[in-house]
Amino acid sequence: MSTKTAPDGPLLLTQRRIWIIFSALIAGMLLSSLDQTIVSTAMPTIVGQLGGVEHQTWITTAYLLATTIVMPIYGKFGDVLGRRNLFLFAIALFTVASIGCAFATDFWAFVVFRAIQGLGGGGLMILSQAIIADIVPANERGKYMGPLGGIFGLSAVAGPLLGGYFVDHLTWNWAFYINIPVGIAAFTIAWFTLRLPSKKATRRIDIPGVVLLSIATTCLIFFTDFGGDAAEGWTSPLTWTFGAGMVLAGIAFVLVERRAEDPIIPLELFRNRTFVTSTGIGLTLGLGMFAALAFMPTFLQMASGTSAAVSGLLLVPMIVGLMGTSIFSGIAISRTGRYRKYPIIGVSLTLATLLWMSTLAATTPIWVICTMLFFFGAGLGLIMQVIVLVVQNSVAPTMVGVATSTNNYFREVGASLGVAVFGAIFTSRLSERLNATFASFGASPEAAGQATSRLDPAALNALPDQVRDAVVSDYAESLAPVFLYLVPFLVLALILALLLREIPLSDTAGMVARGEAIGGEEAVRLERERLAASAGGGAGGGQGDQADASSLQGEPAGSRTTSGSGTAGRSDA
Repeated sequence: MSTKTAPDGPLLLTQRRIWIIFSALIAGMLLSSLDQTIVSTAMPTIVGQLGGVEHQTWITTAYLLATTIVMPIYGKFGDVLGRRNLFLFAIALFTVASIGCAFATDFWAFVVFRAIQGLGGGGLMILSQAIIADIVPANERGKYMGPLGGIFGLSAVAGPLLGGYFVDHLTWNWAFYINIPVGIAAFTIAWFTLRLPSKKATRRIDIPGVVLLSIATTCLIFFTDFGGDAAEGWTSPLTWTFGAGMVLAGIAFVLVERRAEDPIIPLELFRNRTFVTSTGIGLTLGLGMFAALAFMPTFLQMASGTSAAVSGLLLVPMIVGLMGTSIFSGIAISRTGRYRKYPIIGVSLTLATLLWMSTLAATTPIWVICTMLFFFGAGLGLIMQVIVLVVQNSVAPTMVGVATSTNNYFREVGASLGVAVFGAIFTSRLSERLNATFASFGASPEAAGQATSRLDPAALNALPDQVRDAVVSDYAESLAPVFLYLVPFLVLALILALLLREIPLSDTAGMVARGEAIGGEEAVRLERERLAASAGGGAGGGQGDQADASSLQGEPAGSRTTSGSGTAGRSDA
């Protein structure tokens, strides 16, 4: 079925058309989420073979930094120019960067291509969330969290398994080769199904704001990276140069945004209490969540002595917990219209699990680790998508993209900070312990440093039993305490969740509220008329079209109103 708009009218958001558009979003999310989970289990092998064990945090930091920088850009430009072409660009960029990662032979070249992947991945994430808000009203959006949660869950299960299989039986490069056909398929699906209106900018684009925000974000991440690096440290002039650059760029950004004709991040958002509270939850949760998730596969492979494939299987309980609570909360919110209790329960559960994870040791039974991961995932499933829904519901339809991207931006800032700071703590502690361990078994300082840099699961298994046991203990003693350091940030997230106010969910899709589409029963009626007209109105030749039109009925998820009225655009200033 064609998804073109009527020649003389706006897009008709029938139930079928919504699912057709949604299929394009699922394809894009599959591409991005599959890549991240494949890399997680392959990372120890990648850094070992490319000689970057001591700098392995850069693989995760580079991707998160690039993703963070472009999020506000995609959000704002999507509001101003339309989201279809940006979505296609993000898919293409991500796929091309995957080719670069697959053929990289140098660690730092690999890091650069991971950063380019982040430039595409940030768009896939933001634009998918914004497009959902465009086509589905907030009070029905929860039921669409199920398929998205299913795709994420499928990727999170299949990714580690594929990554482990590639590492154990082929090469780590296949973790990126696989993105090529998936990316081509995602681009093709989006090209033919994602029919959204294009726009033209009516006001000057805030280029100075884009530049200053990018500089401030980059300086912030480098400040934390170099501060936690053993070679530089917090007293290094280079570290504080980045710190000064972050402050100066941040101040300049605020001054520019106050005078910008169409700011990249409107400062008026921060007068919205619901937006500020939700974004604060995302920021603090990002600090704790991503730092814990980034290094859990490493812990499973090295500290627990499991292979890449087994470590991928051990992540399945976390995904089961995340999918279960995500789908449950989405359906429950659509049914009741109430959302406040889910972030409170989710943060509490995540906090308790982090405390439990801080007791991990090399001797911790596998079933205990799986139980920890299940509850960790269950907590996250009650928070992440709900927070995005709350933010989108608290702003006007014309600001859905920028509000979504700003919320995600601060969550990714938290994630980048968490991975950089706590990753640096982990890496520093690990390097010191490994160097001491190899030296205690008679290795020279140079040989100990080289062995630490080249250590991967295969090299670990080749070591004598006594040395291997000491290295496993080093991993456990280096990583487990990091979880405890994350607890204060989750406590702050819980306080913010308790302060979150509950406001009625909008019953109008964003495109309907902006006059760009028609939803509900009116959309079904107009689509029937269009199909009947295309069939020539004849009794004999119109049966197929009549059957097609009848399938448009059912619950019109595009909107329960046809005029764009209702509670859309509710501002919680």
